[in-house]
Amino acid sequence: MHQYPKDDVRMRGFARRHTVVEALAWLDSVSHRLSTESVSLRNACGRILAAPVVSSVDVPAFDRSAMDGYALSAADTDGASAYNPLPLRVVGDSMPGCPFQGTVSRGEAVRIMTGAPMPRGTDAVLPAEWVEAETTAALAVVSPGKNVGRRAEDIAAGAELFRPGRVLRPQDLGVLSSIGCGTVPAVMQPRVRLVVTGNELVPAGSQPHDFQIADANGPMLSALIERDGGTVDFPGLVRDDGAAILESLEAEADVVIVTGGSSVGVEDLSPSLVREHGELRVHGIAMRPSSPTGLGRFGNKLVFLLPGNPVSALCAYDFFAGRAIRVLGGRQSEWPYRTFRGPLTRKISSQIGRLDYARVRIVDGRIEPLAIAGASILSSTTRADGFVIVPDDSEGFAAGAEVETWLYA
Repeated sequence: MHQYPKDDVRMRGFARRHTVVEALAWLDSVSHRLSTESVSLRNACGRILAAPVVSSVDVPAFDRSAMDGYALSAADTDGASAYNPLPLRVVGDSMPGCPFQGTVSRGEAVRIMTGAPMPRGTDAVLPAEWVEAETTAALAVVSPGKNVGRRAEDIAAGAELFRPGRVLRPQDLGVLSSIGCGTVPAVMQPRVRLVVTGNELVPAGSQPHDFQIADANGPMLSALIERDGGTVDFPGLVRDDGAAILESLEAEADVVIVTGGSSVGVEDLSPSLVREHGELRVHGIAMRPSSPTGLGRFGNKLVFLLPGNPVSALCAYDFFAGRAIRVLGGRQSEWPYRTFRGPLTRKISSQIGRLDYARVRIVDGRIEPLAIAGASILSSTTRADGFVIVPDDSEGFAAGAEVETWLYA
């Protein structure tokens, strides 16, 4: 009969299960934002800004026309109308990037295009449609400053544009470019080694035969990691072999996520390997699903041991691994999900001392429970609109109770 070391839980079961609060407290104590790198503007969308951005220039850097027309002194249009056209003497043109070089005197005008610099001596733009084409006579009155974009009306030199922690959007890149930024300081993206174990698995997209199972966790977790700002290293499936799993744990990364083999069975090797070669700080959590989850460190890497059942893997990722990846990458630790409050169509039962992750759907503004159990029924998450959390100090929620739902999309 095989003998396991005293601290090995295989075939013994968990001596105790940590609460979710305990697991998160440890995780938050060891999760710290990664260092900064310089990122080209072309690759900065979606990245997390690591330092404030202060403009060193005015945008625009000059007064400019807000439309096509004629730059002039507004006073020269006093009394102008369709019944009293006032002739203008056009002395030149001002084009974007090619301004009029002289000074405009009273009674004179410069033909100007949108965005072109305002000539000296002008304070307004008379739109082209308010000028009689053949005689170049003003047909309407404009006031000083009319149709003129002033220097620094968009951005003033010295203004703080963005604060650290901002997720850079496409329009942010446009603003950064407008002040001459070619690169931005961004938080480094966490490198995540994804280790999907199981002798029964075949690669995603393969047709399983006999007792094989197609890998669902690889594609699902890769997408979640990228959503949370990490970069995925997933070289392929790993067999239930201690040496192969250990090699994966030793990979260059900031985070290692192992799915499968996290519980107390004979072939659940990952917890023993992390305990022997690193630190297994949490193993076994009072939650459903995802009870066999493990958290620890391997060298300077955070390690997450997720159950192989897909719903359990999704739940454990959301609670623990995703949170750490977001923090490492400079994002908010909280779930990136919208919430919805509504009444339950029927009760959700739980038990004191265990947190439950209940999949639900929303029907006509009411929340309908789908499942708490069934950790291998991944399709329950596609039928669901989101999930409800039953805390570990509750026996559940009664029918009609107002509850908060976290929405998958």
